[in-house]
Amino acid sequence: MKSGKDEGRDGPAEGGKGAGRQLPDWPAPVPSARIARMGVYFVLLVLGAVAGTAGSLMQSGWFPGGLVLALAGAVGLFWGGGKLCRTRVGAAAPGVGWAVTVVLLTTSRPEGDFLFGAGVGSYVFLLGGMLAAVMCATIALPAPPVPGHKYR
Repeated sequence: MKSGKDEGRDGPAEGGKGAGRQLPDWPAPVPSARIARMGVYFVLLVLGAVAGTAGSLMQSGWFPGGLVLALAGAVGLFWGGGKLCRTRVGAAAPGVGWAVTVVLLTTSRPEGDFLFGAGVGSYVFLLGGMLAAVMCATIALPAPPVPGHKYR
């Protein structure tokens, strides 16, 4: 009689009830094609730029609710990118797009136009968003679950 350790992925070692049954691979391997990953990172970068532009317009237009909504949207994008890609680059890509866009929008134009006022809300948006991007990019993501039968 064989012990439970002799059971493989195909079921019991001896010709029991589950003999010959093939278990599916779990979790399914994540496609690691370099072009697909770079495409996802590029889309996240563009989404970060869009979120930065929309947040810049909302944060002063509907103060204080617009500020909270703009920061919540940015944090959701940063955290969602990290969870989607399961990498820190997934959280950093929208953070970079957001930060570059927001910093470019802070500069004044030759005509004297500017998008950010000199209020406390603008500084909270700038610093809070950058802090959230750094936090989401540096927080360690949990490892994917490992099936129990793999290491028994």
